[in-house]
Amino acid sequence: MEGRAESNLWIRVIPLAVFLLFTGLQGNLGVDSRFWAYFAKTWIGAALLWIIWPFIPEMRWRWSWTALAAGVGVFLLWIGLDTVVAALGLVGNYHRMPGPFTPWNPFVQYGEASLWAWILVLTRLIGSSLVVPPLEEVFYRSFVYRYLISSRFETVPMNRFDLRSFVMTSAVFALSHGEWLAALLCGFVYQWTVLRKNRLGDAMVAHAITNFLLGLWVIYRPAWHFW
Repeated sequence: MEGRAESNLWIRVIPLAVFLLFTGLQGNLGVDSRFWAYFAKTWIGAALLWIIWPFIPEMRWRWSWTALAAGVGVFLLWIGLDTVVAALGLVGNYHRMPGPFTPWNPFVQYGEASLWAWILVLTRLIGSSLVVPPLEEVFYRSFVYRYLISSRFETVPMNRFDLRSFVMTSAVFALSHGEWLAALLCGFVYQWTVLRKNRLGDAMVAHAITNFLLGLWVIYRPAWHFW
């Protein structure tokens, strides 16, 4: 049983760890690596999802009006906070992850008419909408949240509320995003969605809706600093 518990733990941790490893390569192996590393991690992440899907029963998409409201609400919160942060004069640090910050814009790198630039943009839109949500939700809302309550995390119900875990999980989630304030609040919303529906799938759908709308906003505005 102990070996099974360890395998259930690592199968939720390793995929996101691999994804973050490629994130760390972005921009550190030349300017082009900001783009090919994202392209690679998206499709590697998709392959990892295909492999682990049968072994994680809670990782199933679930539609609900709650998920829709949470997804749209977080999107509006994300872009709305950008205006607030700008008014406070914090923009320079708010979007900045460690190291020099340059908006992710393949059209600047490869040209406005570049087919490769459009492939990269579409890959990011697909990846952020369909790959990132299950990877992150399984890690943060299913594993980290419940593990902070008990090392036997699989015995913890999805709708179990624990204030310490609620805050800490969203804080860790926020640390992995440049827009840390929006990420902290959206972590609260996604975790609330899990608690309310007693399942992970609604948070996955909410996360996907948020990222898809944000991706469309980035392309339409354009607002590349969000990417």
